[in-house]
Amino acid sequence: MNNLTLLANRKKSTITRLTKNSKIFKAIINAIQEKKGENIISLDLRKIPEAVADFFIICEATNNTQLKAIADFIEVDVKEKCGEPPYKHEGKQAQQWILIDYVNVVVHIMLPEPRKFYQLEEMWSDASVTEHND
Repeated sequence: MNNLTLLANRKKSTITRLTKNSKIFKAIINAIQEKKGENIISLDLRKIPEAVADFFIICEATNNTQLKAIADFIEVDVKEKCGEPPYKHEGKQAQQWILIDYVNVVVHIMLPEPRKFYQLEEMWSDASVTEHND
């Protein structure tokens, strides 16, 4: 899976700027929490000109079953609550790292090892980080 290519091939919308109070942002965080996702953070990318989205939301699943359950529930719940289908999703076959792209917010659901290896938080270290753990 080449997530960077996926992100580079589409443009974020400058018309609709998201905030942490946006309905879709809250729906995603709540869906992750409901399925017991761990180490949930959001990266605020709005002040980074080269960023492909306003926010990245990153969380961990403890196993492949939970990884898929979180991803599936996010898509269903966001569609139900916000009327928004994802622009694209990747990684459901490999089940190590699932990416759900809502254009202005990109969700990364990862197993602990890929998260540790790819260190998205470090890659986007200019972004402000917010933890969303209960």
